[in-house]
Amino acid sequence: MTRLKDGDRGEVEAKLFAQEGAKVVIGDILEAEGKRVEAEINEGGFECLFVRLDVTNEADWLEAVEATVARFGKLDVLVNNAGIGSPRGPDGERVAIDDFTEGQWDRVMDINAKGVFLGTKCAIPEMRKAGGGSIINISSIAGIVGSTTSAYGASKGAVRIFTKSTAIQYACEGIRANSVHPGLIDTPMTASILADEEAAKPTWLDIPLASWAFPKT
Repeated sequence: MTRLKDGDRGEVEAKLFAQEGAKVVIGDILEAEGKRVEAEINEGGFECLFVRLDVTNEADWLEAVEATVARFGKLDVLVNNAGIGSPRGPDGERVAIDDFTEGQWDRVMDINAKGVFLGTKCAIPEMRKAGGGSIINISSIAGIVGSTTSAYGASKGAVRIFTKSTAIQYACEGIRANSVHPGLIDTPMTASILADEEAAKPTWLDIPLASWAFPKT
């Protein structure tokens, strides 16, 4: 079970899982994009189900898990992939901590951190029934090192430590938890930053090789 992200990286993840033989459930608030990916995977001879999912809503998660088990009989892998970046100013500049609004902070934390918690919480009972499972949380290099992406970095740092706690608590039940910490990836979420040379300068300063990754099947 994975969630689409920007119709790009999550889409690639879903297709790779399907190509490796997994029966895939994808969830997103972007219904048109989700149904398109569902159709493309199924037309390729694989098995995929799309469910509408707001990762900040526990009821949505419970329905997604129920739909997964009803369709495929069990749930043994969860990819928590949903995420948004830190807010940007009118000229694409990063917003300083003292300029953040409470609402901006809460939105980043709700999607990036709370969403991972809710997905994990709702998936574990079914993984327990399945005899074990694997939880893969997409964090970021920003969750390990400091940067000017204050809210984003804080949320991804939370994902990193939450993953460790999950791994420790559920290892005895055969449920593994790991976090992945990619650097900059060229997706629609980052496109506006990369397209503006001035706005991208702080990002390039964070990357010694001045290069980034591309989602690719």
